[in-house]
Amino acid sequence: MTRAMILAAGRGERMRPLTDHTPKPLLPVGGKPLIVWHIERLRAAGFSELVINHAHLGHRLEEALGDGAALGVRIAWSPEASALETAGGIRHALPLLGDAPFVVVNGDVFCDADFAALRNTAQGLRTDGTLAHLLLVDNPEHHPEGDFRLDPDGRIHADGQPRLTFSGLGAYHPALFSALADHAAAKLAPLLRMAMNAGKVTGRRHSGRWIDVGTPQRLAELDRALRDTQD
Repeated sequence: MTRAMILAAGRGERMRPLTDHTPKPLLPVGGKPLIVWHIERLRAAGFSELVINHAHLGHRLEEALGDGAALGVRIAWSPEASALETAGGIRHALPLLGDAPFVVVNGDVFCDADFAALRNTAQGLRTDGTLAHLLLVDNPEHHPEGDFRLDPDGRIHADGQPRLTFSGLGAYHPALFSALADHAAAKLAPLLRMAMNAGKVTGRRHSGRWIDVGTPQRLAELDRALRDTQD
């Protein structure tokens, strides 16, 4: 079974004061919390087992979503005493994610990606082969320099031009995180760059809708856009 993890442990400093009393993934957009959009799309793509990490105001997330039954999924919670960064949070959640490759979604983006296709790609990851598959997007105005280079054959490189932006959505093999110590903060980018240098990261460009909901302004713009489509 392929599981999915939603990263929800960030403090959301750029979203203050909205996040002083509400975890960023619970901020409403288009009539429902941002994280619920993810859960509904993951469920529609066939994911029934989800793992969600949390730190800042994590009890509010658990109170709002519970065990996931109301949304048609099963949620396992991975609490962190203090945020462990992306790779550290994933490493800490490995006992809940299991031994099979899994999908990870940043809780503070909005994306209409094909999660079923990402699940199918995850199932092809191997310890002795590709360890990660990333969705990349065109560089937004607030991140014009991009992150990684995507070759026509689907291989991703840490260096070179032109560069695209990592969407925060990807599929990973647990072996990518096996060398990390549990309960230790660790960023994802260094792990990915090492794997890229070894030729173990693939990806594709997502040309659909993607928004980094990182500021109150972008949250409000997305909310208006979603409500307009619902009218």
